[in-house]
Amino acid sequence: MKTLLIILAVVLLAFIIVQLYAINGQRNIETYPYVVNKEYNTFEIRSYEATLFTSVQLSGNKYKDASSKGFSILAGYIFGGNKQNEKIAMTSPVAMSLEDSMTMMFMVPKKFKKETLPQPDQSEIEFREEPAKTVAAISFGGWANDEKIEKYKQQLKSALDAEGITYTNRFYFLGYNPPFEFFNRKNEIIVELESATPDIIK
Repeated sequence: MKTLLIILAVVLLAFIIVQLYAINGQRNIETYPYVVNKEYNTFEIRSYEATLFTSVQLSGNKYKDASSKGFSILAGYIFGGNKQNEKIAMTSPVAMSLEDSMTMMFMVPKKFKKETLPQPDQSEIEFREEPAKTVAAISFGGWANDEKIEKYKQQLKSALDAEGITYTNRFYFLGYNPPFEFFNRKNEIIVELESATPDIIK
């Protein structure tokens, strides 16, 4: 019994250390910059600046399969899987387009330009320049799955419809936490708004 208690204590201590490391790491990570234009009860309107991403297009449209494969490919690139064997800092959030064929994207740290990025070893990795955009965003906690993503996507659409805010069909999932982080998990669904947005969002 004593040995079991010691093992449990060690496991608990290791778990706490990993969680503290994850929380501290999130504070130091570079994030996709935006400005909040207006807050509503369940969502907010944001403006994102033009930003460079590494991306990979995936054949499936199921979150679990696509996220695992896409993360593996892009993480391999930033951890040194490129022509220069150069490591690139992780950024947040990880973005996934919600389409029949999903695209996963990692934001490129601001110190890089498209011309200075190391060339990837894998041909399916592309550099993608996302233009400045105005979006609506809704947040939810816990671990994401296909059911939750669809639920909050529909909630966002209903809330926008109720406010008379017009939007495109370009929806994205944003995930902010590594898989091993248990607490304060943050996920979002965002959608690009039509360019002729009403004064209500100003």
